[in-house]
Amino acid sequence: MKKSHIAVSLLIIMIMSFPAQSNAAGTQGLPQEDSKILLYQDMLMLFLGPKIDAAVAGYYAKTLSSAPIVYPYQIDVVQAKRLGGFRQFHFMIELEVTPTIGPHITVGKDRLTFEVAPTIHGTGKLVKFEHLETHALPPNWQHLMK
Repeated sequence: MKKSHIAVSLLIIMIMSFPAQSNAAGTQGLPQEDSKILLYQDMLMLFLGPKIDAAVAGYYAKTLSSAPIVYPYQIDVVQAKRLGGFRQFHFMIELEVTPTIGPHITVGKDRLTFEVAPTIHGTGKLVKFEHLETHALPPNWQHLMK
């Protein structure tokens, strides 16, 4: 009887010691390695970050008592267009953002369109703000609702 318990225990230990292969990381849609496009996108988000934060804070001020945060990795470039033709430095950039509060609790999804050009003061101008989704807060975060 003891030998069978030992054999079963050893079998369980052996099975648990081999790492199971998982595809969970690939299911989130996040890039798993760096690329030039991702590098440029991340740099752009740093420049537009303050304008994105201001637009999001302004929209959610009517429903939340605390301004949500938009992390650069929660911004997707939907479309970027060069206006005026080849090598013209006038752009229209459409972004989709997912603002969060607390420990990354999403509060919604928004689409922001920025115009970026050397003739525009600062890093760009918000042209359009479109609220796409509202996410319900968990019960223990309801106190932030106005």
